[in-house]
Amino acid sequence: MDDPKDYHINVPSTVENEYRLQLPKASNLAHNSFPHGLSPSTDSFPRLNSSAAAATAQDERQQTLKAATQRYPKAIAWSAAISLAIVMEGFQTALINGFYAFPQFQKAYGVEVSPDEYQITTTWQSALGNSSVAGSVIGLLANGLLTEMFGYRRTMMGALLLLAASIFLTFFASSLQTLLAGQVLCGLSWGVFSTLTTTYAAEMVPVTLRGYLTASVNLCWLLGQIIAQGALRGFLDTQSQWSYRIPFALQWVWIILVFSITIFAPESPWWLIRQDRAQDAQQVLERLTRSHHDDQDFNASHTVAMMLYTNEVEKRLNQGRSQLSYLECFRGTSLRRTEIACAVFMIQNMSGLPVIGFAAYFYTRIGFSQKRSYDLTIGMHSIAILAGLLSFVLMRYLGRRALYLAGLTLQFLVLLAAGILGIFEETATNLWGTAGLIMVFIFVFDLLVAPLTYTIVAEVPSTRLRVKTVVLARVAYNLCSLATNPLQNAMLSSLKWNWRAQSCFFWAGSCFLCTVYCIFRLPETKGLTYLELDLLFEKKAHATKFASVQKRLASSGYFDLRDEQVSRVQWVEVPSSTRNVSVEMNWP
Repeated sequence: MDDPKDYHINVPSTVENEYRLQLPKASNLAHNSFPHGLSPSTDSFPRLNSSAAAATAQDERQQTLKAATQRYPKAIAWSAAISLAIVMEGFQTALINGFYAFPQFQKAYGVEVSPDEYQITTTWQSALGNSSVAGSVIGLLANGLLTEMFGYRRTMMGALLLLAASIFLTFFASSLQTLLAGQVLCGLSWGVFSTLTTTYAAEMVPVTLRGYLTASVNLCWLLGQIIAQGALRGFLDTQSQWSYRIPFALQWVWIILVFSITIFAPESPWWLIRQDRAQDAQQVLERLTRSHHDDQDFNASHTVAMMLYTNEVEKRLNQGRSQLSYLECFRGTSLRRTEIACAVFMIQNMSGLPVIGFAAYFYTRIGFSQKRSYDLTIGMHSIAILAGLLSFVLMRYLGRRALYLAGLTLQFLVLLAAGILGIFEETATNLWGTAGLIMVFIFVFDLLVAPLTYTIVAEVPSTRLRVKTVVLARVAYNLCSLATNPLQNAMLSSLKWNWRAQSCFFWAGSCFLCTVYCIFRLPETKGLTYLELDLLFEKKAHATKFASVQKRLASSGYFDLRDEQVSRVQWVEVPSSTRNVSVEMNWP
């Protein structure tokens, strides 16, 4: 191998701000060649030029939805299939919250508050709700380590087996203490599902499809919730213990289905890149797309070139640190990315989600019968699924930031109106008015805020820290739930504050504060490649300026070294004593 040479790449611009990026030594680096020898994975990989990586990034950004769907049908199918694991988390969350208004469950585990009327105490409601959250936090933190060590596929299979064993405790529980222990153990697996499915979806498809596949995770959550409410409604008239035990057992059926799918699922190509397995990543990409004969325009090696380039850029932006520890999420520009991801996930809770999560209990507390409450809850989740489907249409034409802010604003207005109705006397008109506003709230939430949450949280992190950043975001969400769940219980319970519909005032105020935060801190990520996001965060672009800075960034040739741009790109050999490669870019 020839002695390495050192080069200086200068991209002139008309502005004064500079951005410098340090790349490793390049072996016999030629004009328009992709840096060879950047990592062990590239030594055995065909020499790829940077123009191939740039062209691939440009193709991904400009690719239409139809073209991307035709090119990546298998990637879409596998991503959606793995996301089915979220159905179980949504199912169990809705199940436990729904049991608080379930007469047989109340009688078996609750206390008698009046003749033939039982309630689960607020202490135990909080304990049961928070037990799975606590277990989920442990599972989340473990997932951040296990996924990077063993990959998505093996981590998912392990979590499914653990859940299958844990369900035995909840199914056979004869006391609230045993049920609580089962909830903690089940939470370990749910913690894995809640982040693994999102990051897997983000890494399996190109920019054009990224928003849709990550947002579909919310649909799976809704599907699990409506299945749970349907099961509870179906067993409402059953007077035996099986009315609340069989719903627990239904999870075993789902585990068998998802486990069977996961056995044959491909590994994430981005994970393979991080493991220096570029050849395997190319094979996975070829497996995820249509055959070469059907799509002459697609070149898997060029896509791998872009992924390698992005991975190496992130290594350099990480100041050469190769360790992917949780501490890296709080260093440099990653701190801002972690903050945004955590805040966006927490905003789900703080903008009024507890009103939806405790819907059946909420409806009974404002005056509806138990059967009517479950009927309304099922209708509510049906509306949510419709809203989730419609969100795909809006995401095609509008940006993440605009949709998210619009959703928070509308939620604030709806919650405020519901709280005002709660002030007046409980008449049939007021009851149905409040129920209607909650329906509007969940429609807005699942049309705008909920699906965009999964998309933004998956897009904001760097590719190398995505798993850990999403894990930390979900941990923040769960810790927030530890506070909001007991708070909502206390506001609704007749044994505590008994605010009932007026509890919406509290969430309206919280939602307003969330909106103010997002105005100043939430950036627009739609249509940006992971490399572009890396550079925008490194440049500390203002949240409101991401789109405009990206346009000027693209025109500056930030890594596009094609022949037609030779007049703007100069390769200058520098003294060998420097022994590095410097890429100097003047930013807009």
